Amino acid sequence: MSTIFGNRTEVTVRALFVGQRIDLREYEKGQVLARGPLLVSTDGGYAVLFRYGVVVLFGLDAEEEAGYLADIHPLVTEPLASVERDEVVLVAAPDESEGVVKSRIILHEFDYHRLQLVADVLAKSVVLSYYEAAISKSFDLVEPLAKTLKEGGSGGHQVKELIRHIGNTLSIQGKMVGRAEITEKPELLWEQPQYERLFVRLEDEYELRERFEAQERKLALISTTAETLLGLLQEKRTLRVEWYIVFLIVFEILLTLYEMWHKT
Repeated sequence: MSTIFGNRTEVTVRALFVGQRIDLREYEKGQVLARGPLLVSTDGGYAVLFRYGVVVLFGLDAEEEAGYLADIHPLVTEPLASVERDEVVLVAAPDESEGVVKSRIILHEFDYHRLQLVADVLAKSVVLSYYEAAISKSFDLVEPLAKTLKEGGSGGHQVKELIRHIGNTLSIQGKMVGRAEITEKPELLWEQPQYERLFVRLEDEYELRERFEAQERKLALISTTAETLLGLLQEKRTLRVEWYIVFLIVFEILLTLYEMWHKT
């Protein structure tokens, strides 16, 4: 069986979250194999690139992968210190049902559109994996702050950390919803609706919507908790200022009475 990978019936796929953004303008100027998402050929296989910082490589060995990542490195904005990655094997099997079977993705054939769909799902999955870890760290940061206030601590020195924490939460929400568009269908399906069944099966198998909604709930909880803690800290500061004012007023009254008594 001859395909876009020659006579190969199994191909390794790696999705890598390499940075916060990939500048695709250079590719837009040149010839590409397909768009929406952007599919290009490489030495040894193919690559699908996403503006939100993910590249999905098909059929490349470790050396070819390293070379390609080095080539696109200048296009990557804010490279991640630790690249998030996922790997799976594609199998071309015309007589089997398309979908995930025993940790492998079964396809009727290898073609550009199927590669784009697989890349779209894997890219969103690897983004979710990265932010799932980031959100877990956020929980670890919020818990001790809540405990400090519960035990009567002031926590005053942690106000900046809380503000930074709220900002980080909003940033994660923006990146998952605005850039990666986790719950959106790929553009390809608007023009090629016959591939929608395959996309739905892959989306369900990788639980994209369920994972996204779970992270949204966690982010909402983190944001609410941080805002509540910040409010409590501000109330404590306000109360402390009010006591200072009362003290000054009482002191001024006592001072006035003393002066009046001294004059008499």
